[in-house]
Amino acid sequence: MAARELVVLGTASQAPTRERNHNGYLLRWDGEGLLFDPGEGTQRQMLLAGVPSSAVTRICLSHFHGDHCLGLPGVVQRMSLDRVPHPVPAHFPASGAEYFARLRAASVFHDVLDLRAEPLTADGPVAAGPSWALEARRLDHPVEAFGYRLVEPDGRRMLAAALAAAGVAGPDVGRLQRDGVLTRGGRTVRLADVSEPRPGQRFAFVMDTRLCDAVWQLADGADLLVVESTFLDEDADLAHAYGHLTARQAATVAAECGVRRLVLTHFSQRYRDPERFRAEAAAGYDGDLVVAADLQTVPLPPRRPSLLAEGALRPDPGVSTLRPEPSDDRRGGRG
Repeated sequence: MAARELVVLGTASQAPTRERNHNGYLLRWDGEGLLFDPGEGTQRQMLLAGVPSSAVTRICLSHFHGDHCLGLPGVVQRMSLDRVPHPVPAHFPASGAEYFARLRAASVFHDVLDLRAEPLTADGPVAAGPSWALEARRLDHPVEAFGYRLVEPDGRRMLAAALAAAGVAGPDVGRLQRDGVLTRGGRTVRLADVSEPRPGQRFAFVMDTRLCDAVWQLADGADLLVVESTFLDEDADLAHAYGHLTARQAATVAAECGVRRLVLTHFSQRYRDPERFRAEAAAGYDGDLVVAADLQTVPLPPRRPSLLAEGALRPDPGVSTLRPEPSDDRRGGRG
C-alpha cells in the first residue's frame, strides 16, 4: 500500500512569520494527493518539501480568507506549466465561487490544467474513491467555511492461522472474501470464521471555526486530526470573537472523540514559543500530540493490532497502537 501521510507545507495564521509559511497541507492517501488550504507561498513550500505538482489530485478549500487560498494561483499555474495530465477536482464553499474564479485566473498563463470546480452547498458526501470517501461539514466562522473528513470503508482482516486450520489457501481466499462463504470437501467456511473486523482509517481537517457540532462530527474516531489552534486559552475571548479555537479546546475535542494522533496548526503570530501550545493541549489530551512545523511529514498512525484470541497469529510486525480504543463514554455525546 502507498503511503498515508500528511505533508505540512505551512502553519501560520493570517500573516506568515520568519519560521512559518501561510497554511498548506498535502494528504497522501494511497495514490491520491489532497491539497488543503494552499495559502500564499504554497508552490515554493511544495518544492522545498519535495512534492511535485503532479502529486496533487484534488484541492479542498475550507474558506476564502487569504491565508487559506492565496497560494491557489501559483499551484494551479505550476500544475499547468508541468502539464499535469489528470483532472483535478476543487471543492470550496459555493458562496465563494466568485473568489475561486478570480484565483483560478489571477494572471495570464497558458492554461492546460483540467481543474474542475465542485462547489459545496451542504453537509454530506463530496467524493469517493476505491479506498476513501470524502465528506464535508459546515463550520462556525465569520465567513462560510467547511471542514473535511476522509473515511476508509470498514473491511475485514484475514487471519492466516484460521485460514490454515480451515484448509483455505490460494485463490480460495479471494473467493471467500468476495462471496462470504466457501464450500470445500463438504465443509462450509464462512468469512467471519477466518477473519475479524478491520475498522477503516479516518482523517479529519478542521480549520477556522468556533466550537460547534460539526467539529465533533468531523473529529469523531479520527486516526489523524489536523485542527487549528490559533489561540491559547488565555485569549479564549479573542478566539471566540474571531471564530477560532484554542489549543485547549482542540485538545478537549480530540480527547472526547478518541483521536489517535492530534496535529495542532494555524498558529497566531502573537505567540513566539510553540511549546506553549503543546503544554496546553497535553493537559487535556493524552494521545499522540504534534505541534506542526513547516515541511514536517506526519504519518497516519499504524492500524490497531488485531484483537486475536490466545494462540492465534501475532499482529503484523510494526503494527502498534498509540492509544487504547476509547470507550463510548470517553467519546462524549456529540457527533
